[in-house]
Parts: sequence; C-alpha cells; structure tokens
Amino acid sequence: MTEIEQEVWRTVHRQLDSVFSKDVITYQETTAEDLSLYEWFVTPNRQDGLPFHFFMIEHGWAGTAEDYRYDIMNRRLQLYGDTAIVTYTFMLTQVDDGVLSHRSHNESRVLVKGEEGWQIVHVHKSPGWKAPYDPT
Repeated sequence: MTEIEQEVWRTVHRQLDSVFSKDVITYQETTAEDLSLYEWFVTPNRQDGLPFHFFMIEHGWAGTAEDYRYDIMNRRLQLYGDTAIVTYTFMLTQVDDGVLSHRSHNESRVLVKGEEGWQIVHVHKSPGWKAPYDPT
C-alpha cells in the first residue's frame, strides 16, 4: 500500500473512530464543512453540512454500547489526483447487556486532499440486503 493510500485509510478510520468516541474535534478535522451524505437509516433525503452530525455525535447517535468494534470488509480505494473514493462493507459488532449483535451496510466515501490534508466530502450508505429488496 502506498503512503497516499495509507493516508486515505487513516483519515477514514479517524473519522469513524471519532463518531463512536464522540470526538467532535477529530470529526471536524476529517470532514469538509460542505459534507453531503445519504444515510438510508436516518432519512431518504440528502443531508448537508456538519451541524446535524455534531448533534448526533454529542448524543451518541451511533447507538453503540461501550463494548464495540467495527470492521471494514471488501474495501476498495480509487485515487484520482487529490480525490479518493473508498467503498466497503461496514460491520459493527457490539455487546449490550451481555448480548452480542452485528449490523452491516455498504458505504462509499469521497475524500479530497486540501491544505489541511484529506477530508471526507461525501458519504453514501446503503443497506446490504440482497436484491430485490428483502430486508429479512
């Protein structure tokens, strides 16, 4: 893996870790102010900007127990100059009141390298259900 690829994945992990650890400062460092994203489990509409996520992070929106881990599977990175696209399946595993559970979805993240380093500018999350639509 090249140094640039390592930088991109480090930024992705820093941002994900900041969500689960309620670290708004790191989230802001790794995320562009004009962020756009689709989170199918929140709303069917595009969300723009950081204020929504600041509120959600501060209030533990990730819904995780204290005992959790996440895995990034089937990851792919495409580089186009100072733009990177990462795609992967995200799996969250957590233990809450002694019960182990898993949930997963697919994610695409677009990053742009600027003066402050790599920042995430767009996120798209989609369910991992088999097609045609079958949530069970």
